[in-house]
Amino acid sequence: MAEAAAPSFDPIASGELRGESFREILYRTSDGVATVTLNRPEAYNAYSTLTLHEIARAVGMASRDDRVGVLVLTGAGTRAFCTGGDVKEYASRFLRRPHDYWKYMAVFREAVESLLRCGKPVIARLNGMAVGGGNELHLACDLSVAASHVYLGQVGVGVGSVAAGGATQWLPLVVGDRRARAMLMLNERIPAAQAAEWGLVTSAVTSVVRNGEWVTFPTPEETGWALKEERGYRVDLRRLDDAVDHLSKRLLGMFPECLRYTKTQANFWKELAWNQTVGHAQEWLALHFATVEPYEGMHAFVDKRPARVSELRTKLARGEGDYLHGPPLRSCGSCGEAGMPAQFRYCGRCGAPLPTEDGAASHAPS
Repeated sequence: MAEAAAPSFDPIASGELRGESFREILYRTSDGVATVTLNRPEAYNAYSTLTLHEIARAVGMASRDDRVGVLVLTGAGTRAFCTGGDVKEYASRFLRRPHDYWKYMAVFREAVESLLRCGKPVIARLNGMAVGGGNELHLACDLSVAASHVYLGQVGVGVGSVAAGGATQWLPLVVGDRRARAMLMLNERIPAAQAAEWGLVTSAVTSVVRNGEWVTFPTPEETGWALKEERGYRVDLRRLDDAVDHLSKRLLGMFPECLRYTKTQANFWKELAWNQTVGHAQEWLALHFATVEPYEGMHAFVDKRPARVSELRTKLARGEGDYLHGPPLRSCGSCGEAGMPAQFRYCGRCGAPLPTEDGAASHAPS
């Protein structure tokens, strides 16, 4: 009697993960393709800590499911693929507890590495802008198709952070040193057509329609009208879907183990750059979150105002910019509290006037 075939590992049947357990992503499979959709369109598909957890779990499930041959990563809607980390979460959580940013970076690394090391080829379907950590998720994928209304870019140095979650490591490999530095240091926005010329995306496809007719090379103004559905313009993602389907079918026609090992070999330089730098980045970013730059950058973003970078530079030139309210040098003669910022005039604990630099007490409020 022939032996029964050994049961394959089935993450769905085993109860490892079910689609309905997700809260901030969507997961579906169809005809050998698993699609992970970042489902926070109200936040331009910015990822929270929970979103990152769910990405890693879903990609892991697809990686272990033999019925899946290709993974597609995309975002909900037409405005954003992903705009990176949720800055409101950063401002409310990590500015209060910078130590927690180290833990957060571990979760982010898990999500990025799940894409990088998934046993299946991963296609980024860029349905909207890919900015900051969104572009880093995109860079972790193997292939990408961008709709023509999309732009890609980094924002780290403009919001008090550093794009060391894939961009500093991989952009020089993908687009070259000078272009990478322009994106990283100047926060240049790269339109889809230009991204295709640079090799930043695999291809770009038309997504702007005017009165039922495709606009092959939309201007920035036409793209803006399409996103707002004004003057007869709108965004249509049918050609994007066709291009992703075409790529998926071609990949499904290749031998799966050969694809997996090809991906492993092709990842050599990406893995080398990543493994040499990301641990250091995790440590530095956690320490940096306790400084003035992210405080000002994140609050400026949340408040929708320009960051006060020139003021910070002026303070640095005067030797005052290392701390938000000066170095922790003040002590209270009344209650003994110590380590208060130099700019404090009154004790933060008992309210007593603090000595000035000449030793005199500050005047009490009238």
